[in-house]
Amino acid sequence: MDFFWALLDFPGSDVITTIILVIDVILRIVALVIIPYNRRPAASMAWLLLIMINPIIGWLIFSVLGNTRLPKARRKKMREIMSLIEARVRDAEDDKDANRTAAWFPGVLKLNRSLTNMPHVGGNAITVISEFDAQLDAMVRAIDSATQRVHVEFYLMVESTRTRRLFDALARARERGVEVRVLIDHITAVRYPRTKETRERLEHMGAELHYMMPLRPWKGQWQRIDLRNHRKLVVIDGRVGFVGSLNLIDPSYLWKKNIRRGLIWRDLWIEVRGPLVTELEALFLSDWWLESNELLSVLETDERPGEIEASLIPSGPGFSGEVNLRVFNELVHSAEERLVIVSPYFVPDDTMSYAITSAALRGVRVELYASAIGDQFWTFHAQRSYYESLLRHGVKIYLYSEPTVLHSKFMTFDNDAAIVGSSNIDMRSFGLNFEVSVLTEGREMVEELNRVADQYRRSSHLLTLESWLQRPAVTRVFDNVARLSSALQ
Repeated sequence: MDFFWALLDFPGSDVITTIILVIDVILRIVALVIIPYNRRPAASMAWLLLIMINPIIGWLIFSVLGNTRLPKARRKKMREIMSLIEARVRDAEDDKDANRTAAWFPGVLKLNRSLTNMPHVGGNAITVISEFDAQLDAMVRAIDSATQRVHVEFYLMVESTRTRRLFDALARARERGVEVRVLIDHITAVRYPRTKETRERLEHMGAELHYMMPLRPWKGQWQRIDLRNHRKLVVIDGRVGFVGSLNLIDPSYLWKKNIRRGLIWRDLWIEVRGPLVTELEALFLSDWWLESNELLSVLETDERPGEIEASLIPSGPGFSGEVNLRVFNELVHSAEERLVIVSPYFVPDDTMSYAITSAALRGVRVELYASAIGDQFWTFHAQRSYYESLLRHGVKIYLYSEPTVLHSKFMTFDNDAAIVGSSNIDMRSFGLNFEVSVLTEGREMVEELNRVADQYRRSSHLLTLESWLQRPAVTRVFDNVARLSSALQ
């Protein structure tokens, strides 16, 4: 320390110290002006706290992670995509069945349509698939029936022993002359084992592969590092679609630490046939255009094999108004009897937290299903920081027993509506990730998903307020610290 002070004890050192202090003060004052602009109060406070602790480091981090806007060229394309979708569906009326539509449901449809332009379409058949091998088998069967094209979009896609049969199906499709197009999130792909082998397998079979949201500054491809495309969907010939929470990877995610702990991910996947597949196809082609500059036409289906009415809810930084958060909140506020929430990452903002606890206070049976263990340390502890408030307001929390990580993402609202998709209940899914969810109307899907929730409950334990308050003090510290940054998770 004496040496350090000696370094500052030279002619002009007072001037340098003064300049440093002035810069420090200026950085703090500028933060107070700039940070809160068009930003949520909770996010603003988190950023301000970081900058006030260390202005220089705080501003450096903010310069990388503080802006959720997409690059200018990508924003321009997103606007063009929205215009194309609007033109395609402008005259399409929402399907509705007066015999089973809740009085509040048309308002939800109007909200989604105003935000995304997506219509509500009937005549769909939807199959819920809750086991990994059955999910892969269903996709393999559909791919083996393909005659024109197969479109695959995953946040994470890795060939390994457990997933090889799907890659084999894609290779067989190429041998038949079927077009195979694949989209994979860039940053996620390079983080996981067997990325190179997966890319080589796809290229060898002749599939067209593009990475989503690429982060390659040397090629002029740059945006906030954690703006990611988190969608998971497959479309075959424009007539069969798959969507849900599944990542196409071994259920252990192949990390050695997961294998040592015996962790297994459990997901929910749905197979869709009918007009909703056209909307899934349009969404894939929108993402394909963004990454490849190739604009393809949509293969529309005339088949109406079922009676389920459904809407697609695409969301992400390219949409204004945090689409999924708004629609989810509207549905939660409308629940009157039972609200089921299954989410692996539950870090709600204030609006969602109040909507859920208000539902419980007005007598709705609110059930939250989450994992007893977590794979992301800070998100896991931030999530736990909400449990006490939820329990005090009457929310029933079921924690799925380890070593399974419950990765399914769905919600049901009374007997009237359900949501299935890729979106978590956290600010990352609401503001940073591109997501896709399916909103279904009617009792059929609600009952099917509630049966899945009932299966989860049998493998879970009910968390009580008394037991929660007795958790170790050290975990409370981590929970509380993690909550400070929950707006940025």
